[in-house]
Amino acid sequence: MTKTFIALAVALAVPFSMPVAAQQGPAADKAAASKVAAPNTAEFDKQLAQVQEHMKLMQAQMERMRATQDPQERQKLLQEHWTSMQSAMTAMHGMWGPGGGMGCCMGGPGMMMGGPMMGWGHMRGYYSNLTPEQLKQRQYMMDQYLPMQQMMMNHMMWHQQWMNPTPAPTK
Repeated sequence: MTKTFIALAVALAVPFSMPVAAQQGPAADKAAASKVAAPNTAEFDKQLAQVQEHMKLMQAQMERMRATQDPQERQKLLQEHWTSMQSAMTAMHGMWGPGGGMGCCMGGPGMMMGGPMMGWGHMRGYYSNLTPEQLKQRQYMMDQYLPMQQMMMNHMMWHQQWMNPTPAPTK
């Protein structure tokens, strides 16, 4: 189960570390810069609402877990919470992918995980080629996404805490 938590944590962090294209050199930078996709706030808002519903469900499940004294009911709720977290992660990932609204950092041909292009150097042309309106749209989307990402991390930690409760100290 711990490996799965690590995988979820990595999945949350991936949108911030993915390269725009797996090309190198000045010609590739110009080619990538000329293909800047404008942020799609309408699609982002649609997916944002979906993720917010997942978060509400996860919060309700966590509250029921805290309230129950029945270990079997708690296990059932933990499994439901786990499934809800996976669904929320899928929805959050979709916010970054093709057609997901946020544009630059995920999916598409030529993408690679890791390698020499990891870091922010590959983003050089992306932000400088956005219009002021597009920059505002990106900022709006990031302002919405980051708190959800933090909430997901909190749920992951709470879930892990419920899976491995620490015993009460004895006197």
